This record gives sequence, C-alpha cells and structure tokens, in this order.
Amino acid sequence: MKIDGGIGTANIKKAGDAAASQEAAGYDGLWTAETAHDPFLPLALAAERTESVELGTSIAVAFARNPMLLANLGWDLQSLSDGRFILGLGSQIKPHITKRFSMEWSKPAARMREMVLAVRAIWDTWLTGDKLDFQGDFYTHTIMTPFFTPKASELDGFGAPKIFLAGVGPLMTEVAGEVCDGFICHGFTTEQFLREVTMPALERGRAKAGKTMEGFEIVGPSFVVSGSNEEELEAAKVGTRQQIAFYGSTPAYKPVLDIHGWGDLQPELNRMSKEGQWVEMGNLIDDEILNTFAVVGEPKTVAPEIAKRYSDVIGRLSFYAPYESSGAWWLDIMDDLKAV
Repeated sequence: MKIDGGIGTANIKKAGDAAASQEAAGYDGLWTAETAHDPFLPLALAAERTESVELGTSIAVAFARNPMLLANLGWDLQSLSDGRFILGLGSQIKPHITKRFSMEWSKPAARMREMVLAVRAIWDTWLTGDKLDFQGDFYTHTIMTPFFTPKASELDGFGAPKIFLAGVGPLMTEVAGEVCDGFICHGFTTEQFLREVTMPALERGRAKAGKTMEGFEIVGPSFVVSGSNEEELEAAKVGTRQQIAFYGSTPAYKPVLDIHGWGDLQPELNRMSKEGQWVEMGNLIDDEILNTFAVVGEPKTVAPEIAKRYSDVIGRLSFYAPYESSGAWWLDIMDDLKAV
C-alpha cells in the first residue's frame, strides 16, 4: 500500500521544505488541496526540491477552470517534476461553482467526463502534432497554432500526467472508472459505502471503456483519530467530529448517511450550518458515526484496522487528520501500512 502525505498551501514559502522532508521520511506521494489557496503553485516548489515522490492535487476544482488551462498546468508540472505529477480533479458543489467561482454548472458527471477527454485531446495534440479537433456538448477546442504548442520533448518521454477524479455519487464515480487513471475517495466515505456503491460504479465505468480494474489506482478514505495520550486522542475526536458534521451537512453527501440509516441527520446538520453552529454540529456525531467514518485508537492499532477495512480494495492512502498533531507516531503508522 502506498502512503501519501500532504503539502499545506497556507504558507507557500514552506512548500519546498515540507515536500523534501516528507520525501525523506518515506512518503510515496504528496497532495495539495484547493481550499483558501491555489493547489498548483506549491507543487512547482515541491517538484524542485524532490526527486522520486509523486505530486498531485487532491483536489483541484475542475469546473473553476477550463480544459486548456488544466492541460497547461498539468503539462508544466509534469515537465517540472520529471513525470511525477497527478492531476487530481473534483467537481465541488453547485453553490461554490456558481456563487464562489462564477462559473457554469450543469450535468456535472457528463461535463466532467467531457472535460477529462478534452484535456487528454489537448495533450495528445501536443505530443503527436495531430490536429486539435475536440467538439463536445460543453467544451470545444479546435485551434492550436505552433505559437501556442509546447514541445513534446519537454516531457522527455514521460508522457502525459495521470488524471484522478474524486467523487461520491455513482454517476461521477462511474465517469472516473471510464476515463481516468484513478479515483480519490472522499473523506466522507465509509467501508460499506465504498464496497456497495463506489466499487460497483468504478467497475461499471471500467467495463464501459473495455477495461478491468487492473492498474487503476484508488486513493482510500483516510480519517484517522489518534494521539500519544488520552488528551491528544480526545482533541482529535473533537476535530474529526466537526469535520464529519461539516461534510454531513451537504445534501449531495446524504446517500452516504442513508446507507447507514442516518439520513435524517443531514437536514439537521444543514440547518445548523446555515446558522453558523459549526462547533455545535460536531456534538451530533456520536461514537458510532465517528468510528464508522474514522479509524479511532492508539497509534499501534491504526494500521491493522485500516488494513482490515480496506487493504483488499485500495492501493494508496493519505491520512486525514483535521486537528493539530505533530506526533512521530504517524511515521510508525506509515511503515506498518506500507508493509501491507
């Protein structure tokens, strides 16, 4: 099992140092997230300071951009990292796309499928010199002159980047299986949802493309609640309960709660979120819900439990710890998991 770390985007000046130290610690991949800062810029610094670790976005908001912009960003980071970049995309939800990014929202699964295919078509033109002629329902790319065409030699034989897609619902998940190289499980995922909804959808997508699951990478759900003492463990529980509640307030994620019989919780969390009761929302996440979404326990118990839940399904995992932690025991957990 590959174990990935992360690069914070809050202080871009530290991105290179953070990447170098995590590569030295033995992480297989490093991800950035698009929250308050751009997810691509820190990876440029990380690429210059590392040699072997994979670098990716988890996630970049696809619908905040267009295929040509994503193609340029992916191409340049693939070149800079000597073939180690993974373009990880996600759709976000309609209010953010329309009200935060002022972009269009319609048929998200179909639009995402076409966006990925458009990015690949652009890369193919740059690599082969073939005419760019992508005409879809959402995106059209038919002009590519030599002045705007990067040289294929810039990728030095590495080829185009891999594209991973994040999702929750079966339609978006099926798209990932059909047109992408990997799938990023949302943190708001449980073992039951992964096995009963996610995996069948991925397999349908792969079958649609005439492919099997062989070589397709799944980045697993990763809430981990741990600490070196009881005080740290309790603080970790509080932070994780609040994060689960935040995700649970989103209507699009209600199916994850439904599968466990907790669907009635979603409207209440949504109501509280609109009233700004972010801390109080966490109190609705009881021990059963917490332990279903997260692996909870002392550091030595974490790797065996993750392996029990997911080792036959996922190929790589990154820890999701929405709380302050600087424990060296994370490296012990990583070593134990990489041996799986």
